[in-house]
Amino acid sequence: MDEKSKKEAVIRIAGVVRESIVDGPGIRFVVFCQGCPHHCPQCHNAVTHDFTGGYDCSVDKILEAVDADPLLDGVTFSGGEPACQPEGFLALAEGVKDRGLNIVMYSGYTYEELLLMAEEDAALHDLLQLADVLIDGRYENDQRDLTLLFRGSRNQRPIDLARTRQEGRIVLAEKFC
Repeated sequence: MDEKSKKEAVIRIAGVVRESIVDGPGIRFVVFCQGCPHHCPQCHNAVTHDFTGGYDCSVDKILEAVDADPLLDGVTFSGGEPACQPEGFLALAEGVKDRGLNIVMYSGYTYEELLLMAEEDAALHDLLQLADVLIDGRYENDQRDLTLLFRGSRNQRPIDLARTRQEGRIVLAEKFC
């Protein structure tokens, strides 16, 4: 993404959490995007489903908040559904990587669904290349398990994206299991 596009990038968000220890490993800045097509029953973040809710926030403003906290280990993209705003999250991911931080991305889509979508969407493709861990799959209340790290139901997979790309098969992130 060129510098001008990065500077103008905006994400529709429900809000942020400046320091979290429950949305990925270490201390994380969490961006909750607004808008989700999945509408999972008993979703933890149902307030994020409405695509017209929330507010627009510049990527630069989010990165300024990230820069203000030297304790951060990474940034988490949560939802709503980040894959519905790939251009904005790509700009944010590039800024996060420029700062040497890692990225955890949650998606109600499976990795396989995202790969199919990314064939038609270059921004989503590039976003998946920058994310370190993907927690994929819809929340399923009948598979709810409070003992799992960083996810709500057993069907959701913590995928190590770098190793998955390298090995050509889905590899789970061991520190999440």
